[in-house]
Formats: sequence, structure tokens, C-alpha cells
Amino acid sequence: QVQLVESGGGLVQAGGSLRLSCAASGGTFSTNFVGWFRQAPGKERQFVATISWSGVITYYADFVKGRFTISRDNAKNTVYLQMNSLKPEDTAVYYCALRRAGSMVDPRMYDYWGQGTQVTVSS
Repeated sequence: QVQLVESGGGLVQAGGSLRLSCAASGGTFSTNFVGWFRQAPGKERQFVATISWSGVITYYADFVKGRFTISRDNAKNTVYLQMNSLKPEDTAVYYCALRRAGSMVDPRMYDYWGQGTQVTVSS
């Protein structure tokens, strides 16, 4: 069974950058879309970005367009989320998951969630 592990979170000042990684083990996700989601305290899990197996197709939530970039390295079974120009409202736990089918933005269409990595942006 595929396991996903996120890393790269931390505390950063507003305007700073972080790069998150999502590494797969116990299998491969080279044929799946992989998505990033985030969840702030008291809020629902929110779609951030997703990328096709080839890396050709990417899709972003409007609130991260121009600031975040999703990429993948199938040889390393790893997907990345480069986050620039971070804002305090980006503070959340960030998760990666494999898309099963259907909507690219609905978390219910994703499986094999990682444990998440905390991103905190101070003002």
C-alpha cells in the first residue's frame, strides 16, 4: 500500500518561501494525479494544487496562482510544492494525496493521505 510522507514545513515570515515535499513509499504514484491540500484550524480541507502523472497538467486554486508551483519527479517518487510570497493566511497543515478519479479539487476524490506538515507564516 502506498504511503505518503510530507516534509518541508516550518515557520516563516510573511513574504518568505518554503518548499514542501511529498514522498511515496510502498509503491509508486507515477500514474496518478497528486494533489496538495491544506487545512487551517476550524476550517475545512482546502484544495491548493494538483499535477498530472506526466507533470504536463497542473491546476491551482485561485488564491495561490502566481505564488505556488507544483512539480514532480517520478524517478524519486516525489512531488513538490514551492511556495513563495507567503502570507499569514497560508498558515495551515499541508497534505498531499493521490487522486483516485473525478474532480481534481474535491478531497473526497483523493486517497492515501499523508500525515501533513505544518506551515506557519508570521506577519
